Amino acid sequence: MFRIVFHAPEIPPNTGSAIRLAANTGAELHLVEPLGFSLDERNVRRAGLDYHELAQLHVHRGLDELWAAVLPGPRVWAFTTSATTGYTDVAYAPGDVLLFGSESTGLPEAVAYAAEVSDRVRLPMQPGSRSLNLANAASIAVYEAWRQHGFAGAAPP
Repeated sequence: MFRIVFHAPEIPPNTGSAIRLAANTGAELHLVEPLGFSLDERNVRRAGLDYHELAQLHVHRGLDELWAAVLPGPRVWAFTTSATTGYTDVAYAPGDVLLFGSESTGLPEAVAYAAEVSDRVRLPMQPGSRSLNLANAASIAVYEAWRQHGFAGAAPP
């Protein structure tokens, strides 16, 4: 399945929602420190409901630790508002990394253009919009990647 990465997330309910997203899609969730909260916070647990035990969650002390855990192999797609490639223009492969930045600043340029990043992609928005909610952006991306693979492993309708 796919790997969702939040680089330096700041808002507990977004990470809680991403835990729930990971559990429901079979994606792995990777968090790169620093985190703007404790994973034990009530807001994280409430947003994640009882999905914490069902999600594959990994916390990394920094990017080097993340790269060591997920590479080589998958491609890394950095989601950023400055990209010109649309998220639906990518042919995702199982194991690909979907990399998102923090809620207030997005991905730092050094991360978005790191040697490990395959390309930068964007989600379309109305002119003048700054960003989407982090958990919503991850949901859009992982469901598009999963859709391209016929929702493999999903429960039958």
